[in-house]
Amino acid sequence: MEMKRWIMMLVASMFMVATYGATTSQQLSLIPLPKSVEMGDGEFVFGKKLTVMVTPVAEELFADFSKEFSASTGLIVKYTRKSNKAQVELHCVPSMAPEAYRLKVTSSKIEICAAEPAGFYYALQTLKQLLPRNVMAGVADPTVTEWSIPCVEIEDEPRFAWRGFMLDEGRHFFGKEAVKRVIDVMAAYKMNRFHWHLSEDQGWRIEIKKYPKLTEIGAWRDSKGLGYGNVKPDTERYGGFYTQDDIREIVAYAKSRFVEIVPEIDIPGHSQAAVASYPEFLACDPQNPHEVWKWQGVSTDVINVANPKAVQFAKDVIDELTELFPFGYIHLGGDECPVVKWKQNEDCKAQLAAIGSQNFRDLQINFYRQLVDHIKQKPVEKQRKLIFWNEILYGNTSMLPNDITVMAWVGADRAAIEAAKRGMTTILSPQIPYYINRKQSPLPTEPMSQGHGTESVKAVYSYVPMKDVPEELQSKYMGVQANFWTEWVVEESVVQYLMLPRLAAVAEAGWTPQSKRNYDDFIRRLQAESKYYQMKGVNYAKHVMK
Repeated sequence: MEMKRWIMMLVASMFMVATYGATTSQQLSLIPLPKSVEMGDGEFVFGKKLTVMVTPVAEELFADFSKEFSASTGLIVKYTRKSNKAQVELHCVPSMAPEAYRLKVTSSKIEICAAEPAGFYYALQTLKQLLPRNVMAGVADPTVTEWSIPCVEIEDEPRFAWRGFMLDEGRHFFGKEAVKRVIDVMAAYKMNRFHWHLSEDQGWRIEIKKYPKLTEIGAWRDSKGLGYGNVKPDTERYGGFYTQDDIREIVAYAKSRFVEIVPEIDIPGHSQAAVASYPEFLACDPQNPHEVWKWQGVSTDVINVANPKAVQFAKDVIDELTELFPFGYIHLGGDECPVVKWKQNEDCKAQLAAIGSQNFRDLQINFYRQLVDHIKQKPVEKQRKLIFWNEILYGNTSMLPNDITVMAWVGADRAAIEAAKRGMTTILSPQIPYYINRKQSPLPTEPMSQGHGTESVKAVYSYVPMKDVPEELQSKYMGVQANFWTEWVVEESVVQYLMLPRLAAVAEAGWTPQSKRNYDDFIRRLQAESKYYQMKGVNYAKHVMK
C-alpha cells in the first residue's frame, strides 16, 4: 500500500515538472479568439536582433510594424532574402481568404502566411497579443528583460466581413486625436469599419466647400450640454468641425490600420443643424426662425424633400463625401424622421400625390431614389452604395434598388430578416445590447448616460448574431456593429469608459466562430487588457477586471 502511494506521488511530481511553466491554449489571452489554436512545446526567445524575410505583398505594413515593435521592445529588426537566415518569415499564399492568416511559432522560427496585406496585418496583431501588452500599446516597458512567445500554430479568419463601431460626433465633438485613439483600439481587436456620424440636429461636423454655412453656422450652438426634461440648456458657446484636410488625415490613418471609414450624413431627419444653416431652401417653413438645436431627442425640423434645391444640396454633399472617403459605402441615416412639417407643406403634399402614395414616409424614399439615380450616373470608381437605418423599411422600398444596406437597430433581428427577404444586405446593430453608450453597470460610479446598467459586458457578449436565420438568407448578413451615441457624453474619457471593454465583446462576435465563443473564457482572457488600456492611456470599466 505504501509502495503504491509512493509511485502515485512520484508520477504526479514528474507530471508537475513536465508541465511547469508550459503555456496552454486556454492560458493565452487572445481577443478576438482565433478560429483554431494548437499549442506546441517550448517557446521562441527573441534575441537582441530579429532577422526577417518579408514577401513583397507585406513589405509596407511590416515596415510600420517593425518601427512600433522596435520602439516598444528595444529589439533591432534586420531584413534578409535567405530563408535559412530568417527568424521570421512572411509568405504570400494567394489561395487564402483576404483577411485570413496562419501563424506558426516554433522554438527557432515564426512563420506567417496570408494572401493579402489585411491577413498579414491581423497576424501581426495576434503576434503582439502573444507578447507583453506594452507591445500592443506601442510603448516601452523597462520591466521586461526578455522577450518570448509560446510555440503555437494558429489558423484564423473572421466570421463576418463587417466588424464595425459607430461614433456620434454630431451631438458632441471630440477631435482628431480622440478619433485616432478609437481607431487604434478597433484595429487591436481586428475591427475594420469605423462608422462616423458627422451630422445631427445639434451639430454639423464636416467641411463642405460648396456650403460653407454648414460649418460657419451649423457646427456651433449656444449650449455645451443638451437640455432634457426640466434641465435647460446652458449658455456656453460650443462646437467644432473637421476640415477636409482633417478628414483626409484620419482616413489615411485608419486605412493604414485596415479600418475603412463610412461617413454618415443623416438626412432628411436629424438635420436641424443643416436646416438652420440654409433655411431658405432646406426648411419646410423658411419664414420661421431656425437654430442649431440645444436639446436631446428628435427634432421635427426636417429637410423639405420636395424642394429641388434641397435635393441638389444632398447630391452636392454626396459628391464631396465621395472625394473624401474612398470606401465604397456612404450612410444617409433615415431614422426617426418626423413627417409633421411635410404634412403641413403644400409642395410636399403635392409631391406625395404625384408619386401616387398616401404614406408620407414615401417622400423620404423618393428623396433617396433621386440620390441613388445621381450616384449611378457617376463613373464606376466614384459610385457608392448606400446604407440606411432600418426605418427605411417603413416605406415603399420597391422604389430603390436592392443593393442598399439596412443597418438593423430597433427590433434588429426582425428588421434584418425583413431586409434580407427584400433582397437587401444587412448589418446587425441591436440597440439592446450593442448601443455601448448606455450604462454598463448599476454601480453609483457610472457616469450620466442612458439605460439602467443592464447592458453589461456579459449582456453584450451573450448576444448571438444571426441566430435562427434561415440558411438561404444568411449570405445577406454582412456583420455586426456597436454604436455610441453622445447625447449625454461630453468628454472623451467617458466615451472610453463606456466603450471599453464592451467593444472587445462585439469584436469577438464579429470575428470568432459562434461555436468557439464562451463568456467565462472571454472574461479570463479579458483580464490582460487592463494593462493594455493603462499603457495606451485610455479609460475603461475597471469593475469588469477581477
